[in-house]
Amino acid sequence: MAARPLPVLAQYRDDAVTRLLCAGAHLDEGFAREVDVELTGDRLRATGLSLGVDLVALARHARASVRRIDRRDRRLAALCAAGVWVAVPAALYGLVAGLSALSLGAGAGLVLAYATAWVLVRQAENEARTAALGVEHGAARPKDLAPDVGAEAEGRLLEQKRANVVPYASGAERTNPFVGSGSKIKEMVWQPIDVSRPAEDPAGGGKLAVKPFDAVDLHSFVAREMEHIAGLKGLRARNRLYVIGDHVPYVGPDLLPDRLSRPRAHIPKQLVQAGVVQPGAGMRTYLSLERTGEGGRVIVSMHLRARLQHPSLTWEVAAYGIPPLQSRFYRVHTLPLGGWERWWSLFSVTTATTGSALLGAPGRLVRRASARREWARSLERLRRDIGRRHLRFDYGAVDSLRERVADWDQLGFSERTDSQDFLQRLQQGVLIATERFLKDHNVDTSSYDQAQQVINTHTYTFQGDIHSSNIGAHGTVNQGGKAQPSGKPAGQP
Repeated sequence: MAARPLPVLAQYRDDAVTRLLCAGAHLDEGFAREVDVELTGDRLRATGLSLGVDLVALARHARASVRRIDRRDRRLAALCAAGVWVAVPAALYGLVAGLSALSLGAGAGLVLAYATAWVLVRQAENEARTAALGVEHGAARPKDLAPDVGAEAEGRLLEQKRANVVPYASGAERTNPFVGSGSKIKEMVWQPIDVSRPAEDPAGGGKLAVKPFDAVDLHSFVAREMEHIAGLKGLRARNRLYVIGDHVPYVGPDLLPDRLSRPRAHIPKQLVQAGVVQPGAGMRTYLSLERTGEGGRVIVSMHLRARLQHPSLTWEVAAYGIPPLQSRFYRVHTLPLGGWERWWSLFSVTTATTGSALLGAPGRLVRRASARREWARSLERLRRDIGRRHLRFDYGAVDSLRERVADWDQLGFSERTDSQDFLQRLQQGVLIATERFLKDHNVDTSSYDQAQQVINTHTYTFQGDIHSSNIGAHGTVNQGGKAQPSGKPAGQP
């Protein structure tokens, strides 16, 4: 169809969510440290899929933020020791002993320490805001605006981008095995289709010979044709092997080369294909179809698995969604860009926080060092138990960064309707692709036509977790729920 010549409206950036998260790492110390530990720290658990996010860029900005805060606190701790712990006792002693010169000198030292701390706090806050505004409004790619975090860590994060295997925590098997895909919208198994009967020869002369095929052929055909059939530009289709976390060693060294380290995110495709034809112990391969909404604010995914057992074919289908980011990540949009407003905002924030930042710096450094030591000891004990006592460890991911920072309350009308459209198009696309595949292999599709009438009654409500009590006849969703936050803190080994 010919395109009508019309002006182009403003569009969201494709990496809008990545930019907001990178900016948030500079403005939120807790988030920056969480990201730094999860993406670049030493751990045994797999990293959950963070769809629509450039993990390399996020890791770089989180590391830059953490280093800036640590540098500020080391300087403040030194000031606190020299200017406060020394000056205050000296001033009190001077007052008691009647040594006015000592009291005045100690007082001057205390004022100087506070003034220096004020400058350090303001400098760190200014650098954080400048970095956040630069990544949000700048033209350069986010990952080019911060130093790298090491070739090994970044190589692992790049491998995560093309992940074809997902180890998930054993507890998620009962709730949400598709870690990283967000909240469940619907799970179902479609009506069986008889694929044993050959089609009639259109030229006459009886039946056609059915061309042999397996589930791998069907998965490959759907993955290849879905973007065109569904009319969803940018649709991502990938086969992934989903493995229960404590079954990871059974896959072999291709997934877990070292039992004392985290599993890999990419394995030979033959292992992935094996999970399509015949599932293993706690291992199944799904065709994941993922579509990102405008600016990456919303992500919908449909996980498919062809159950091909002669004489019938059924599709196992699971639809999931990730809503927009939490409101705290939009703070960068409220920062003054320049002029008097920016100066006054920096002055106010610095003045309000300098006292607590100065006096609390030594304690913060001690707590961080203690947490690092405890983390290292827990990993050492865990590795000893795995290596010497042959502990059966759960390597599976609990959740992902992207779904952890999402909030259903931020979901708007247009995003909700777009997401419903995506899911309906995906469902219809799978049906069309299946019909074409069966016809290409000379299979009689009369059974497919009957099954399609039932399957097409399935609808989707993009509102968060859908429980069994919300599903009516033929799988029709009656009411949406809210996404439930993960009960386990990030970064646990």
